[in-house]
Amino acid sequence: MRHHAWVSISVGCDNTCAFCIVPALRGPERSRTVAEVLGEVRALVADDVIEVTLLGQNVNSYGRDLGGRALFADLLRDLGDVEGLERVRFTSPHPRDFTPDVLEAMAETPNVMPHLHLPLQSGSDRILRDMRRSYRRERYLELVDRTRELLPDASLTTDIIVGFPGETEADFLDTLAVVEQVRFDQAFTFQYSPRPGTDAAEMTDRFVDPDTVAHRYRRLEERVRGPLDRCARATHRTRRRAARRGPESHGPRPLVGARSCEPPRAPPGPCAGHGLRPVGNGRVRVRVGVPPR
Repeated sequence: MRHHAWVSISVGCDNTCAFCIVPALRGPERSRTVAEVLGEVRALVADDVIEVTLLGQNVNSYGRDLGGRALFADLLRDLGDVEGLERVRFTSPHPRDFTPDVLEAMAETPNVMPHLHLPLQSGSDRILRDMRRSYRRERYLELVDRTRELLPDASLTTDIIVGFPGETEADFLDTLAVVEQVRFDQAFTFQYSPRPGTDAAEMTDRFVDPDTVAHRYRRLEERVRGPLDRCARATHRTRRRAARRGPESHGPRPLVGARSCEPPRAPPGPCAGHGLRPVGNGRVRVRVGVPPR
């Protein structure tokens, strides 16, 4: 039965974000060769996979360790030529390394889905600097504008951290302003918590009061929920193909998939996150909570 698969294109990370433990745990970025990735994808398609999600801590820098330049745009175009591969997704890119050629490849390759998960983390330049995120608010907003120019129907999702050490009310308002301007289709929001071994965990004299962080988090959640989901409106009461996911040992499960403009999700319930295996695909009638205009 036709289904979805995850394909790792790299491991490790060359960035030094102050809140992240990944570089210390997994080391510098190491990319698989293009031939190896394409070979795995073709083998998966031969095994009835119709959709793949490419995985990497920073997919945009994929291949830089192989030959001096990033190869991610080339890889997307190559995957567009794989017969039988209906959908390609990826996560996660880094705004610093998101180059125009990747957006152009997305726009010109029909099986690459119009979804972009672009972590913001903060809308404050001062906090972004302290996080060592290596981009600033203006650069991020320029990337959003360019994305919507080339991919007008794209869905944008993001990650945001509230209460990073030293965050002031003014910094937080900068984040709210970016959220209001971009109007993300979805945001994964987090209250900062120190990870042992990270530089941010040592900023104890700058930790923000937990009650203040919780209050800001609630305000952010309210702002994030405000924008209507354009992708949901576009697919309201329509039929779409969805790749089934769920453990075969648990018997029949609901058909769970993703719209073209969002990443795949694991099914809810006791099987979520516990050794999920693909178990087929089919046609579904999409019903969402946002009515069409």
